[in-house]
Amino acid sequence: MLAAIVFVATSGCTWRQLPPVFGPSGPTAHRRFTEWSAARVWAKLHRLVLDELGSRGELDWSRCAIDSVNMRALKGGS
Repeated sequence: MLAAIVFVATSGCTWRQLPPVFGPSGPTAHRRFTEWSAARVWAKLHRLVLDELGSRGELDWSRCAIDSVNMRALKGGS
């Protein structure tokens, strides 16, 4: 399932174009992707990878990028 989701995310194909070699159908993979997203699986997996790389001393924070968004508060909002 993970390989199917990663393939769709990196190849640009649609869920319905998912090749049968991955096993699950496109709609099944999409449903699982949606469930895992709601359960914050991707954030947890990202954190685990960062922790593992950090414990090995393989993180290069000099190449880190920080992103932010600024929005104007309309009508005097805080």
